[in-house]
Amino acid sequence: MRVLIVEDQATTRHYLKLGLEQAGFRVDAAADGAEGLQLALDEHYDVIVLDVMLPLLDGWQVLRQLRGAGRDVPVLFLTAREAIDDRVKGLELGADDYLVKPFAFTELLARLRARLRRDQPTQIVDHLNVAELHLDVLRRRATRAGRRIELTPKEFALLELLMRRRGEVIPRLQIASEIWDINFDSGTNVVDVAVSRLRSKVDDGFDVKLIRTVRGVGYVLDVPEA
Repeated sequence: MRVLIVEDQATTRHYLKLGLEQAGFRVDAAADGAEGLQLALDEHYDVIVLDVMLPLLDGWQVLRQLRGAGRDVPVLFLTAREAIDDRVKGLELGADDYLVKPFAFTELLARLRARLRRDQPTQIVDHLNVAELHLDVLRRRATRAGRRIELTPKEFALLELLMRRRGEVIPRLQIASEIWDINFDSGTNVVDVAVSRLRSKVDDGFDVKLIRTVRGVGYVLDVPEA
């Protein structure tokens, strides 16, 4: 999936690009409205994350020209303009979603994914199984091969995240955002420490190791291929 970020703040642009790339998206980024509009017209994107207050062309103008050119690519406004009138204006211009800064990266990611799979059915699952590892979400109980695993609330949330996304490499930034509500690259090793403790509880004593590190990206839980 290709994403275009149009954001003039370098720190935010870098953070978004890094997080979305770690989440598996191919990302281009533009620092002003004119460059963003040109990329949006020249290239194919699955979704655009668009700021409003931009140099050269503001986000309203970018979206208006995109729609005027017949481009129906989904657009999510990501802006500090929080007034109801601004939200209404963005949606009436043809935006598909509107998220106000400061924002949680995990919410942005969830909204992008929701938009991309809008027509796909969803299913609520409260019992998760990977090999002999079982998680009862409602009873807050984890077992492996019938043996109870004692987990802290954060460890349980982390294990649930990894099991629900079985086989998918989950970036550190996303884990930090979703479990600890850390929505920036803080440089903390809290994720690595927590995963190490969880891995010890889940995998120690078993020949098959379910939690793996993907160097430079994040973590994945699955049965390894033979």
